[in-house]
Amino acid sequence: MTTDKKICTDMRRNVLQLAFNKGNSGAHIGAGLSMIELLKVIYLDTKRDNDFFILSKGHGGISYYTVLYEAGLITKEELYSFGQDGGILSTHPSKNLKIGIECSTGSLGMGLSFGIGKALSTKIKGQDNKVYVLMGDGECNEGSIWEGAMYAGAHKLTNLIGIVDSNKFQLDGPTDEVLSCDLEAMWRASGWHVESIDGNNCDEIREALKAETFGKPLLIYANTIKGKGISFMEADNYWHHTRILKDQLDAALEELEISLLDSSKSLETDIDMTSIFQEVSENK
Repeated sequence: MTTDKKICTDMRRNVLQLAFNKGNSGAHIGAGLSMIELLKVIYLDTKRDNDFFILSKGHGGISYYTVLYEAGLITKEELYSFGQDGGILSTHPSKNLKIGIECSTGSLGMGLSFGIGKALSTKIKGQDNKVYVLMGDGECNEGSIWEGAMYAGAHKLTNLIGIVDSNKFQLDGPTDEVLSCDLEAMWRASGWHVESIDGNNCDEIREALKAETFGKPLLIYANTIKGKGISFMEADNYWHHTRILKDQLDAALEELEISLLDSSKSLETDIDMTSIFQEVSENK
């Protein structure tokens, strides 16, 4: 099993448990599960201590907190305080610099402008900080996104990386039905270099983050699956925001465990075959 697979599975387990702990008030499960790999690669593999990360799609906070836990910025007890009375983690992120939350988000369309301010400030100061802003495809319906996008493109903020979690759904239904448009073309027209990838593939995310941007801000258009990792949640907008029952939790956790075991067996087979081929080659 790969480190990517293990960590992403652990994050999904925690998302499901946190959602269950919220009880009847429910949680944004589908939107949280679609962005796990994006968070893992950005926060654990790429982001430096002096870089900034803004979760503009604040309803994905449930997953954001799981990567903060993986990064050692919060304890297990703090993680499990999510949405609980007296807990430090609200349903949508609230500014808390001690644990790396740069700003409060949840009102869609706000995070990109905040990130642009950070990117412009560090550029003026001659600092090398990078700014990562994770948005949703439904969030791109907001006019403030495009005001920011055009500004960043015009001012060539090469230290700004935008990521669109394109899971193809939003609260009211399929994104293409709510407002059909070519988002990738719109970002390009706004002066960004666009990389379109499988947003649930850690290797593709890593490669996209290293792309040459030709003096432009970078936009990673991450094609993801809402509810990724749980078969009965995938591409089903019922799970945009809802509660999860105990039998559903058990079924989902079991599915994650089976997937992890299958991945481990597959890797062991690959290793065994490599050893066999090496022995054959040496004996020729």
